[in-house]
Amino acid sequence: MAVSPAVTALCENPNEVFLDVAKLLLTYADNILRYPNEEKYRSIRIGNPTFSTKVLPIKGAVECLFEMGFEEAETHLVFPKSASVEQLKFIRESIAEERDQRLRGGCPTQPAAPAASASASASASASTSAPNRATATSSQPIVPPPQQPSSLESSMSFFVTLQSNFQHVMLYENPELQLKARSSIPHQELSSAAQKKLKEAKEADPECKLGIEDFLVLELLRWFKQDFFSWVDCLPCSRCGGPTQHGRSLSPSTDDLRWGAQRVENHYCQSCRLSTRFPRYNNPEKLLETRRGRCGEWANCFTLCCRALGLEARYIWDSTDHVWTEIYSATQRRWLHCDSCENVCDKPLLYEIGWGKKLAYVLAFSKDQVVDVTWRYSCKHPEVLSRRTRVQEAWLLHTINGLCASRQQSLSPDRKKELTERLLVELVEFISPKKPKPGELGGRNSGSLAWRIARGETSGADTGTSTQNAGFVFTPTEKEKSDKLLHVRYNITKDQYCRVSNNSEKIQNWDQCVWRKESVFKKVERDWNMVYIARTEDSSMGKISWKFDFASAGLKIKQASIIASSQTFHSGKVCWRLHSSQTTTEFSGDGKMQSFSSLCGSSEFIVSAELSGGEGDQSWQHSQLFRQSLKEEEETSFEIIVHLQDA
Repeated sequence: MAVSPAVTALCENPNEVFLDVAKLLLTYADNILRYPNEEKYRSIRIGNPTFSTKVLPIKGAVECLFEMGFEEAETHLVFPKSASVEQLKFIRESIAEERDQRLRGGCPTQPAAPAASASASASASASTSAPNRATATSSQPIVPPPQQPSSLESSMSFFVTLQSNFQHVMLYENPELQLKARSSIPHQELSSAAQKKLKEAKEADPECKLGIEDFLVLELLRWFKQDFFSWVDCLPCSRCGGPTQHGRSLSPSTDDLRWGAQRVENHYCQSCRLSTRFPRYNNPEKLLETRRGRCGEWANCFTLCCRALGLEARYIWDSTDHVWTEIYSATQRRWLHCDSCENVCDKPLLYEIGWGKKLAYVLAFSKDQVVDVTWRYSCKHPEVLSRRTRVQEAWLLHTINGLCASRQQSLSPDRKKELTERLLVELVEFISPKKPKPGELGGRNSGSLAWRIARGETSGADTGTSTQNAGFVFTPTEKEKSDKLLHVRYNITKDQYCRVSNNSEKIQNWDQCVWRKESVFKKVERDWNMVYIARTEDSSMGKISWKFDFASAGLKIKQASIIASSQTFHSGKVCWRLHSSQTTTEFSGDGKMQSFSSLCGSSEFIVSAELSGGEGDQSWQHSQLFRQSLKEEEETSFEIIVHLQDA
């Protein structure tokens, strides 16, 4: 009989330990098989003394329960009615066969490992807290150190979270599911776009070290955010199409449970008195069909899409209630932060600095390992360490070490060596000082403004209450200083800034060079082949601005010209303004070059646009910036030319 990875891990325990835990596991399984309609046999309380002392600490035991079909449900493990009884029988029979062989005096199927592998030890080293990286790592296999009684239930809950996520990511390795995901992805289109961007990058910088996969990641993020998945705060009423509000949760149906939706939200319409159901599906196969949700659904489905395209990806769980993806860049030899909800790549400090999150535990799960990557996402390590109180650091270190050792036991020596080397590189990255980059300073974009404010994930620019979080500022490069010229173009079809005066340097994404933004986003209309920037649907006004500063370079403005384009419908309004220390000037967004003598002698200025007005439910669409056909790839949407002189 083929033995599952969980049963294989279970078999590595000493004989007495194996027989004790096997008896309990078989009892759990047999009770369900004998009494299929008895709910009490389908649930195991994590805090139950028998479970916590005789199952939880034993290598492979909880993994066996997950492989049987049990799922995490806060304080319990639950065997849902939708789970496969055949899978339960398979794991049960595998355990029973090994138990019977040992009771007859036969040799164990797998000998107990005397020590953890080198790669597991490296995993432990890279997973420990960076500020306390001198903590010794044990080479003994898996049993986590004991916890104080007050922290026992917390550690058990944390362990189940680790196990649940580690088991869940194996779904992404299913060949049939990957094939289904690939059928939804315009792979050829994304690859062609990536090839084009790579070529442009190489032409602009012959020393460019990026590879085709790096650009494919950017294209996949863009497609997933703009074309494939949609965000859900509250669904429109299924009867009248009007707004809904969150009501009390609804009971999941059998089909909901089949797709991992233990929770069903009630989006209630005050007008119709009707509830619209929103199951929070946890199965990425179902999400390929529904294509909607919040960050959990986004990261779940996006990580599957990455694996379907052959990218090395891992699922990132944050204890402060967010999830995202990391992708390994072979050319850069490092893991890249990728948030599909925000369409951002390699901006790891976004959450701590931009959103104001109080991070504690950030863990990465892949088919090969678990890694504590908290330190990649923080530049305030002492503050983070003070918040890591759910479990003891030594307990977390040993537990992760054991999980990795169990999962990696079937890997080749070369693969283990590769993982070890990567972990060492990560450890160096974790302890290296970090400073926020411009793209990491803004608040959250996904979700309604009210939802983001409620979660405390907005910047001052989002709420209009603060200007302390600075955005991007255009300052002259050495070449621009030498030429006394700053020339910037933005093309919305390519979603790309080009610093013409700096060797045609390219910067992707419309908001990467923005100084301030409030309630605006980039809208792509595939049906009409149009793209533009508009205000968000829940806002009466949107604002966006770009800042230019030459004082630090010892220069001032000699002459400045601007092209800005905007379009309005019905009663929509767009107000363009040019702000300097001396004056504020309104100008039109007619797409024509305009010169501004009022800036002569100034050392800085800000270009801003306000979007307002409009009629009805579609009022947000009635004021637009940079509206352009997706076929017009060479058209300039926004252009700034500044001739400079010595101050």
